[in-house]
Amino acid sequence: MGIMAKGMNGGEAQEVHAGFIPLADCAPLVIASELGFDRAEGFKLVLHREVSWANIRDKLDVGSFDCAHMLAPMPIAAALGLGRAAGSIIAPMALSLNGNAITVSLALYDEMLRADERATLAGGMRAAKAVAAAVRARQEQGREPLTFGMVYPFSCHNYDLRYWLAAAGVDPDNDVNLIVVPPPLIADALKAGRVDGFCVGQPWNTVAVTEGKGVIVATKSELWTLSPEKVLGVREAWADRNPALVAGLIRALVAACRWLDEADNRREAARILAQPGYVGLAEEVIARPLTGTLICGGRQADVVDPDLVVFHRGFANFPWRSHALWLMTQMIRWGQVREPFDLKALAEQVFRTDLYRGAVAAMGVAVPAVDSKREGADAGSVFFGGEMFDPGAALVYLDRLVIRNAGTDLNAFSALNP
Repeated sequence: MGIMAKGMNGGEAQEVHAGFIPLADCAPLVIASELGFDRAEGFKLVLHREVSWANIRDKLDVGSFDCAHMLAPMPIAAALGLGRAAGSIIAPMALSLNGNAITVSLALYDEMLRADERATLAGGMRAAKAVAAAVRARQEQGREPLTFGMVYPFSCHNYDLRYWLAAAGVDPDNDVNLIVVPPPLIADALKAGRVDGFCVGQPWNTVAVTEGKGVIVATKSELWTLSPEKVLGVREAWADRNPALVAGLIRALVAACRWLDEADNRREAARILAQPGYVGLAEEVIARPLTGTLICGGRQADVVDPDLVVFHRGFANFPWRSHALWLMTQMIRWGQVREPFDLKALAEQVFRTDLYRGAVAAMGVAVPAVDSKREGADAGSVFFGGEMFDPGAALVYLDRLVIRNAGTDLNAFSALNP
């Protein structure tokens, strides 16, 4: 890129081109641009709204973008040569945690209530038991299998939805159909009957509820406390050429994330995101998940949860390598990658904790003393209904999961990951 623009002090500021998808969690990039956190670091963000994650992948890969709002698994998939990406992408910081939800159609919701009313109304992980009962009933009746939408094969949405179903005994590759639908189109797909349910980032779940076409039965924070979602994806070659600029980019986005995690700022964030060039939906629809007050529809209890979307607190911006390792286990679990590789080495290559620590050292931002952590081990934390993930024993954890792709040779992976 390298195009120059006027900075706040009248000098020249380098433009940094960033792609984003219209979601509530694109907010760090938008706020950094709108409130001048970028210019304070001596550069100018130029934001590009895209409709699909494939567009983000391709435009970052060919250099149309310098960086992007990305699904956490996307840089890992690129490093493994999956999803047509050719260039190396790194994640020097996370942009947000949580933010997704699972929504079902009114027709499927009625099936769930008939099959297991208690599990349905309990929501979260338990609601999957009602889906499983509906799946079995359809199989016994010879009816078409359910179809669920997710936004991209290498996404937390795909892995969350698969984990949720599999925990209830539903094989997502054989008992239901999974299809890819871009986030801005997924509520319309539900309305048109193309899908019976979906997992997507907010505010598109709230759109389906507001239109009277869907019911939210599980939020991501109910599945996994402070779970990975979006990262800053940066072309590695660009980062190597522009180390000072990347550090400034991290600091600007951390400043935006700190601003976003102030409860008093969430309404203003919703107002800004509602503009047509950003998310382009009614302010109130965006405000619900941002303020942690979610209307779920149907007979589901409304949710009051300040962790529906987390931008900074709880080390939310730290690119945990344990998150990367968990994502790799899901890629292996579902047969997306079968050639054995060194998981720890890849996590270190892609999730660049060193760049994050170096960039925020002068900001007074707390950083963890370690690069990885166990999930579901701490009091008050939730990890998929009582499971636990130890990044030091990732393949042992994976071997415990009963439903997984049968064609993956875990012994071959274990040989490279003692």
